[in-house]
Amino acid sequence: QVQLVESGGGLVQPGGSLRLSCAVSGLTLEYYTIGWFRRAPGKEREEITCFSSGDSRTYCADAVKGRFTTSRDSGNKKIFLQMNTLKPEDTAVYYCASSIRDSFEKEDYEFWGQGTQVTVSS
Repeated sequence: QVQLVESGGGLVQPGGSLRLSCAVSGLTLEYYTIGWFRRAPGKEREEITCFSSGDSRTYCADAVKGRFTTSRDSGNKKIFLQMNTLKPEDTAVYYCASSIRDSFEKEDYEFWGQGTQVTVSS
């Protein structure tokens, strides 16, 4: 049974940092891309925020490039989203999800976590 479990969300002031974790079980992580997505209040889930491919290549969308990075600890089957210089518009529920290929599109991701809330506010 495939499971992805996010953790690390919370309340942070503008300009602050958070690191989200995604613990993965039930799949061989080296064969999967793990993507991070977000859904802001009252909005649809966005397309990709960042992803980490099986060979550890990474990508982040322009909206977060230079502020967010993603990495993986394959031995411990965890993927991280380091978020720096957070802005109020980063407030959202953040999800991790798995895909068999690198993709920017949420429809290509099969298994999803429950999400973790990130709130950026003073």
